[in-house]
Amino acid sequence: MVIALFISFIVFLFIGVPVAFSLGLSSLVYLVGAGIPLSVMSQRMFSGINSFTLLCVPGFILAGNLMNQGGISDRIVRFANCLVGHIRGGLALANVVDSMVFAGVSGTAVADVSSLGTIMIPAMHKQGYDMGFSCAITASTACLGPIIPPSMPMIIAGTLTGLSVGKLFLAGAIPGFLIGGIMLLFTYWISVKRGYPKGPKPTWKVFWSEFFGGLWAIMMVVIIFVGILGGFFSPTEAAVVACVYAVFVGVFVYKDLKIRDIPKVLRESAIMSAAIVSLVAFANVFGWIMSSEKIPQLIAQTMLSFTQNKFLIILIINVFLLFVGMFMETIAALMTLFPTLLAVLTQVGVDPVQSAMICVLNLVIGLITPPVGVCLFVAASIGKISISKIVSANMPYLIICLVVLLLVSYIPALSTWLPSLLMG
Repeated sequence: MVIALFISFIVFLFIGVPVAFSLGLSSLVYLVGAGIPLSVMSQRMFSGINSFTLLCVPGFILAGNLMNQGGISDRIVRFANCLVGHIRGGLALANVVDSMVFAGVSGTAVADVSSLGTIMIPAMHKQGYDMGFSCAITASTACLGPIIPPSMPMIIAGTLTGLSVGKLFLAGAIPGFLIGGIMLLFTYWISVKRGYPKGPKPTWKVFWSEFFGGLWAIMMVVIIFVGILGGFFSPTEAAVVACVYAVFVGVFVYKDLKIRDIPKVLRESAIMSAAIVSLVAFANVFGWIMSSEKIPQLIAQTMLSFTQNKFLIILIINVFLLFVGMFMETIAALMTLFPTLLAVLTQVGVDPVQSAMICVLNLVIGLITPPVGVCLFVAASIGKISISKIVSANMPYLIICLVVLLLVSYIPALSTWLPSLLMG
């Protein structure tokens, strides 16, 4: 019946069934074929979502949507443009900075591309930037969303394994800013080489005006960090605080969020949250079946039978996850694969926090890797160009992500030093 499980899963994916329902339907095929009571399915689905930590997901989704509806995207763009807009290729550099700041609010890559892309891609094209380059930089920098905290994949990884979500958040800080920093340097170099425009240097009055306008958005990230690290609230409580803060800022400070808009934001957030929670629920059934059939142990034994060398194991897992990330959604892949790969990595001496960072970074890179690079398709739809034009322009940014992946894989301190320093 295990063969039927995997074949049916692949068939459902191939015919276009969403990943969550593909997991659920293939699990149903297995349970019926094995003669297991269907009540097991509902029990495993409930146990998969019966987690206090998992409440972070709808909380941060709602906070991000509230801030977005409240004008955060526009103010982040204006603040970033004030910082770097007067440098050669300033609007492209602002695009990178926008994503780094917005990553601390949304926690998701697709939200980053959708929100900032509609502003930055047309603006860059209007100033003379190549459309392929404009879409590529927007899609690539969006990958910072799931890396720089708060991060939805890190929440899922912590929920699955019992690892500290606070430590996982911190683990992504250095790699995220490292990717962002290298992207800034490359973007400046390519802008100088191609002669992309630069804007006027803002006056101090304009700078401080935009700074205080964007400060409220930045303070949201600070509150989340300080609150979790200082022990004032848990990650789940931080999500609730972020929602309250977002309503306050949107209604009383920015005044772009109207009371009548809140029901619409709640509805959209509920739909997004339901999609993720459904995925978690169905993936838990799929994972339980795999565990009962001892598939994780088989995968681990197979990998370790090739070699017990830590560096080779890391390389094998990197190649495997990069391949998976090309075809499978990040959270779905984490749900089905992370516990197994964590066991393999810890068995060869890799720190659990570093293991989580390796897996998340691999799968996030899949968001900008054809043929199913979701961020590439979103950017292409905004820019109204073919995916092939983005892929070629995106190649240098993809290489940057892969270089940082190798650094994170073989230099543990990049992901473990900050969590150890601040949380012990």
